[in-house]
Amino acid sequence: MPNACLDTLRSLQEFDSATLFNAVIESMGASQGGTELEGKGGIPVNYTDSSIKSLLPSLGMAIGYAVTAEVTAIDPDSPKIPWDEYYDAMDKAEGPLVGVIKDVDTRSGRGASLGDGMAATHKFLGCTGIVVDGSVRDIAGIEAVGIPAWGRGLVPGHGVFNLIREGEPIVVGELLINPGDLLACDRDGITKIPREMDPSVVLNKAREIREKEQDYVKVFKRANLTWADVKVYREEWTREQAKKR
Repeated sequence: MPNACLDTLRSLQEFDSATLFNAVIESMGASQGGTELEGKGGIPVNYTDSSIKSLLPSLGMAIGYAVTAEVTAIDPDSPKIPWDEYYDAMDKAEGPLVGVIKDVDTRSGRGASLGDGMAATHKFLGCTGIVVDGSVRDIAGIEAVGIPAWGRGLVPGHGVFNLIREGEPIVVGELLINPGDLLACDRDGITKIPREMDPSVVLNKAREIREKEQDYVKVFKRANLTWADVKVYREEWTREQAKKR
């Protein structure tokens, strides 16, 4: 599927990764916590686990198409390819992009797989964010570059730093990421919008979810509200939502 229009991607940035996860599964016909997709693969685990953390939350959200690389940060004997193979692929890709780097060293995470110079290169080549399944360094420099980053944590150094592969599917935080997958990254982690799913469909569903959630929260602002009132409202609200499916 060709990349979505920029207006759609900008509009998706109005929503957090949790809402976009909800929008993906509801677009597939599931309800929150429901069993509608049992026998059809179940609700997809299209999000990273808790090992991948936002390292610069003040820089906000990133959304873009994945460009992938595997690296080693310590091992001097690992087979290597020229770094420009990764950056050339990025230069040729239609953006916006998210760089996705996996440390496959025998001591994964012991050395840093991202620093401020790399961050500046990624930003120049159209990346809105960088996700690292490994460690990061130069966090103050990355912040100065102005590109948000995600990773397992911080270290101050690395050893011999080699690019092993680029442009291949990789697993980051227990999430399979293919080159070209659309990623939404924020303080909660990373949600993947499947490549076969139209982002505009996910956007429309996210807008519906936001409206439903806002309606639900409004009830708690009512004067003289009791718990009995809340339970009655919840039953009515649940029935109304079921009618709309």
